[in-house]
Amino acid sequence: MKTALNRLSRGVLLACALCSAPQAFADTLLPTDVAAAPELSHAALQALRWQPLTPPMDTTLTLGPDSQTLAQGDIQGAVAALALPANRGSLEITLSSRLHNKRLYVPNVLVLDQHLRPAAYYPGSYFTYRQPGVMSGDRLEGTLKLTPVLGQQQIYLLIYTTRQDLATTTRMVNPAKAYAAGVGNAVPDIPDPQAAHASQGVLSIQARVERQSGNVMIGGLLPGGDTPADVAVGNPASSVAAPAAPMLDDTSAYFDRSIRSAVRQGDIDKALRLMNEAERLGSATARETFIRSVKGKG
Repeated sequence: MKTALNRLSRGVLLACALCSAPQAFADTLLPTDVAAAPELSHAALQALRWQPLTPPMDTTLTLGPDSQTLAQGDIQGAVAALALPANRGSLEITLSSRLHNKRLYVPNVLVLDQHLRPAAYYPGSYFTYRQPGVMSGDRLEGTLKLTPVLGQQQIYLLIYTTRQDLATTTRMVNPAKAYAAGVGNAVPDIPDPQAAHASQGVLSIQARVERQSGNVMIGGLLPGGDTPADVAVGNPASSVAAPAAPMLDDTSAYFDRSIRSAVRQGDIDKALRLMNEAERLGSATARETFIRSVKGKG
């Protein structure tokens, strides 16, 4: 158990590398090296209108002539800029790009931490072709599993396509072949259609709070040094809630025990939820308890 906990602690604490060694962080945890992502200026990212999304949710985004664009690097056409809460545990995000007007928008996704620093990169090749189903048509689709680490309020997803994507096509499955395979008939030897790639399209997004492992850590675990100011998304609240009253000692001790127990069992999501709830109720020890527990000192 101790060995397993040490491995878990090292995995969580690797997120700290983002602050001082982004390359090491990318090589260790990311599906694709962040260095392969386009270099985007912080000012250009700040100028985007970030649309807040709160899971669980399903939504459809139409990227058209009136959508935002970002003239940086090889990015071409319309982009989607999304903000998701970072204080609800791990997130599972399924992104689908539907066939629209016989063309496909090839999504690339750059995940940014609270300070708009690149943390994970999913290139267009990550989103693979899926055949039509009962409730869905031809599409490119991929699932992102992300775990925002402590101290963040939100993370950001920038969805875009590139000049290279627009120069290629996607081979789909001929409907006659799909039908024949579905009813058990011989599959005819006929060509499959090719879908050209477009700078605009229709995206479907499903976001859920996720409980499983295998997630990419987003952001740094511990605050340290001078960090950029947080980026506000949406309109600020008209009033600020009063801070919670100090928690009773017995209640604080209960939350601390529960946090330590969850970490020992390897359930970091549960420990995060307990810590957030305890702090909302006025705990002054929950965060320290969580950090010490994942470091094996709790």
